Parts: sequence; C-alpha cells; structure tokens
Amino acid sequence: MLERIKETADFIKNIIQDTPDFAVVLGSGLGKLQNEVDPIHVLEYKDIPNFPQTTVAGHTGKLIYGILEGKKVLMMSGRFHYYEGHSMETVTFPIRVFHLLGIKNLALSNACGGVNPDFSIADIVILKDHINMMPEHPLRGKNIDELGPRFVDMSEPYNKNMIAVAEKAAADNNIKIHQGIYVALQGPTFETPAEYGMIKAIGGDMVGMSTVPEVIVARHMGMDVFCISVITDLGGPDIAFAVSHEEVLNAANKAMPNVIAVVKGLIKNYQ
Repeated sequence: MLERIKETADFIKNIIQDTPDFAVVLGSGLGKLQNEVDPIHVLEYKDIPNFPQTTVAGHTGKLIYGILEGKKVLMMSGRFHYYEGHSMETVTFPIRVFHLLGIKNLALSNACGGVNPDFSIADIVILKDHINMMPEHPLRGKNIDELGPRFVDMSEPYNKNMIAVAEKAAADNNIKIHQGIYVALQGPTFETPAEYGMIKAIGGDMVGMSTVPEVIVARHMGMDVFCISVITDLGGPDIAFAVSHEEVLNAANKAMPNVIAVVKGLIKNYQ
C-alpha cells in the first residue's frame, strides 16, 4: 500500500509543483464549493494512478488544485464510501496521499441526518467529536510505522483552534452554527426511526456514512482536522418522514452559501 501511496503522491506532486496549505474533501451535494477555487490544475480521478473511482450522485470525481482565499488548496470533489464496496484502505487512500504531499491541514464536509431536537434541516454543524460504529476500522492490520503510530491518540479528533476560527467566521457572517457529535454507520440505508433513537441515546447529535475513517487516518498521520456537516434530514422514534438522496442534495444546496462562507473564513484565517 505504501508504494501505491507514494506513486500517486509523486504523480500529483510533479503536476502541482507545490505544497498545498489545505486539503478539502467535499461531501454529498457540497460540490459548489469547488466553484470558489481559482483553479490551477484539475485532475480527473480516472487519470490519477491508483486513485479509486466514485459511484455516488453528487460526487463528481475531480481533484482540483488552486487558490482559495489566498491559500493553496487541493480539493476532492467526490469522496469514497465503505458502502460502495471499497475497503477502508481505499476509502482513506486519498488522505494518505495528502499527507505524503506535505499537507498538514484537512477540512472535511458531509451531509448527515440530525437527531438533536435543536437542529433543523439545512442547519450547519461543526463536528466536535464522533462515535465510530462502522464494522471495519481503517487502521486494522499491520501498522505502517512510516505513516504513524500503532495506537493513535484520539483525544482531539477535531482541531479546537480550527473550530474557533470557523465559529468566528460564522459569527462575522451572522450564520447560525451548532457543534455536535457525529455517529458513523456503514449505510447505504438511511436509518430507521429506532436507529435514529439509538443514535440519540448513545450521545450522538447526527448520523452519517462517511468522514470518520478519513479523520482516523488523518490523525494517525498527525494532520489537523476540521469537519462541517449539513443537516439534510431529521429522524427519531416519533419521526417517520421518508428520506431520499434527492432530498439530501436539495437540503445541502440550500445550506451551500453558509457552508462556503464558513469554510472560506477558516481557510483564510487559520494559521
């Protein structure tokens, strides 16, 4: 795996000829953030050695290098999910590549279901912690000591300084924002009312099918991590609204201006 990661990193490095300040991963329906980048290089996933392909609507499959708020960013428009049939090694492969490119800061985004009664559809939530309930762990197997330690400290999975900068950006733009705990499940089914109830009972504020494997691998390698979520549906034992992927994308689209403002503020002001 390490040789494949190095081969991919060398390929990208030879094209961009620089070290980005941030890597950014765009989740379901959040692709419009890529329009904020002044592009220098755009690489299709299919043209990058060893890079997997995305199969989900709302994930376009491009790696964009360019300038955002005066900073150099490498942006993934489309991520990989365990439910697509990928291994955890494949799901987290791009994060490993980002590390070998010398990137220290990782900003993630996702769409998720809310169980906190204070949340509404199209609200945005900054992750302060997570609960991993996926059936496979991205660090299972022989540890690659060159990348990080066998046992990883997860006492601060989401960087507190990044959170503070993002919250100030939200306040400066009069954007209501929450902090919350994200619970990661395998998917691809949306949760039943009882499962939403379980998420709330164990301390979660929202639930989704991505992000956490990427965070674990990034922290394994010492990267600073930030994540912003859009609440695209609500659920619980007393709520039985039907949910579709189209509705998820619509809610993400509604929240897009606020997400863009917060992420741009983070990238501009985080040192």
